[in-house]
Amino acid sequence: MTNLPRKELFHLPEGVIYLDGNSLGVLPKGAVERMHQVMTAEWGQQLIRAWNTAEWMALPAKVGDRIGRLIGAPAGTVATGDTLSIKVYQALAAALKMRPDRRVILSDAGNFPSDLYMAQGLIGTIDKGYELRTPAPEEVAEAITEDVAVVMLTQVDYRSGRMHDMKAITERAHAVGAVMIWDLAHSAGAVPVDVAGSGAEFAVGCTYKYLNGGPGAPAFIYARPDIVETIEPALSGWLGHAAPFAMEPGYRPAMSTERMRVGTPPILQLAALDVALDAWEGVDMADLRAASVALCERFITEVEARCPMLTLASPRDAAQRGSQVSFAFAEGYAAMQALIDRGVIGDFRAPDIMRFGFTPLYIDEADVVAAVDVMEEILRDEVWREAKYQVRSRVT
Repeated sequence: MTNLPRKELFHLPEGVIYLDGNSLGVLPKGAVERMHQVMTAEWGQQLIRAWNTAEWMALPAKVGDRIGRLIGAPAGTVATGDTLSIKVYQALAAALKMRPDRRVILSDAGNFPSDLYMAQGLIGTIDKGYELRTPAPEEVAEAITEDVAVVMLTQVDYRSGRMHDMKAITERAHAVGAVMIWDLAHSAGAVPVDVAGSGAEFAVGCTYKYLNGGPGAPAFIYARPDIVETIEPALSGWLGHAAPFAMEPGYRPAMSTERMRVGTPPILQLAALDVALDAWEGVDMADLRAASVALCERFITEVEARCPMLTLASPRDAAQRGSQVSFAFAEGYAAMQALIDRGVIGDFRAPDIMRFGFTPLYIDEADVVAAVDVMEEILRDEVWREAKYQVRSRVT
């Protein structure tokens, strides 16, 4: 049985209840020391030699394997670096090449906008009559028809927390000959994932949410081992080359998932992420999921009993929900600003969604009850009406 939470491993500001780990995770205590070491002892003293002496070049693969354990991916199948949008582009471009006679990309209307933007941009770049279809999330399965080349979905919806059935949808995609891509941005470190068991060709994700890698932390991409040698990378960067330092004029892809690497790895960010992943050592994802469900259920019960002006926007059935709970409220933006001002940090998504993420590594039941105490006061007394809470910030 995993011992949760592990608050002692994180910097948690005094007087703050942090329910926004689904957007940006908290700072792991070891990260500052590790970053100082990399900057002073490695970069500062060893300079360029550190690529070898400090094993910087091996860090992307090392971190990739640590992430792989949390998403059910075998060693050597997860590459790290770049941003999630770049990884979406890579996976989608490669998948389309695998089905050259089809012209449909299928996603859903609730997918994260950046994923859809990347698909739209790729369609415009290729300019060969491709079409992006986005049915309602609950209509996706029946929309997977034999003209679909690629199904690209985010497992856990960023607004509501609604969760797709990864295995069932992947099986449906394969039944009609389509390639499957999963975005695990709101899954990795939040829910048990068995990407290898699902049979999906590709999975991508970020590491600054539940994995606590820090703002701008590198993304990851998984490629199913049996197809790796047939993947044609659209972004053929030098670190995806079979022998980068041979400096060959022509591109020759690495014979592993490393071919999905593009540019120079962000060593400072990878070092922080490597430390953040220490908190996951010995964590059983089934135990984490059980703790997450218990926290979310308690939160829903408390909010519905004490804040009746809010409407649950997440699935009521925990089996259909990730590790977040969303409530709809017409004045949700202002109410969230008032909450944040009083030390309960969640976030807002247009048009009216108040989001709360639950990370059992550093959130417990007492935090949940205390958070709702503050919510009840703010909503009952309509504190959110204060003018300062009406001002929209650039980041919501």
